Amino acid sequence: MSKLNGQSILAKNVLGGLLESCCTDPMTGFFRDGFCRTNESDRGTHVACAMVTEGFLNYTLTRGNDLVTPAPQYNFPGLKVGDKWCLCALRWKEALEAGVAPPVILEATHEKMLEYVDLETLKKHAFK
Repeated sequence: MSKLNGQSILAKNVLGGLLESCCTDPMTGFFRDGFCRTNESDRGTHVACAMVTEGFLNYTLTRGNDLVTPAPQYNFPGLKVGDKWCLCALRWKEALEAGVAPPVILEATHEKMLEYVDLETLKKHAFK
C-alpha cells in the first residue's frame, strides 16, 4: 500500500469510504495536502473537516487558539467564516460541549474522529 508522510494515502472517512479532500484553498491538513490525515507526529489529531463558523472562531480564541490571524511561519493563512479546515478532534469535541461545534464534512473527516465522537453525533452536525 502506498504511504505518504507515514500514513496510508487510502485513509478512510467516518462513513467507511475513502477519505476525501477537505480543502485546498486554503490548503488544510496537518500535512498541508488538503486532507484531514494524521500520524503519530500530529499531537493535535487534526482529523475533523469542518466548515468554520463565527461562533467556533470566537470560542477557540477564548481557549487560546487564534485561528483568524495568519501565521506564515506555520504556513497558516488565517481563517474566515465559511472556510473548510481540518480541526483538532478534541477542540471540535470541546466546541460541541460548548454548543458551538462547526458543521463537519463527513466524507472528509478521518475515521480516527470516531475515537472522540460517535458517528450519530457527527451526523447530527454534518454540513448539508
